[in-house]
Amino acid sequence: MTQDFVVYLGREAVYTVLLVAGPLLAGSILVGLAISIFQATTQIQEQTLTFVPKIITMLVLLVVLSSWMLNILTNFTTFLFEIIPRLGM
Repeated sequence: MTQDFVVYLGREAVYTVLLVAGPLLAGSILVGLAISIFQATTQIQEQTLTFVPKIITMLVLLVVLSSWMLNILTNFTTFLFEIIPRLGM
């Protein structure tokens, strides 16, 4: 196992994490931004107002995108299991 291969595995792992977590984080950021704009325009400074919409957004996105996320994670895990026999060489 060479250093290039280890860097490749690390890069693929980070890419997979970003690919799976990215849509959830982006949705949460967009909802947080919308709530922040709403709070700034109405001068409502309630800190707990942002939590419920973010949680609902995360749950909805998780339900909608769960099969896609599972497919990506399954493909990456299958790839890892397929290269295990070649690591000893």
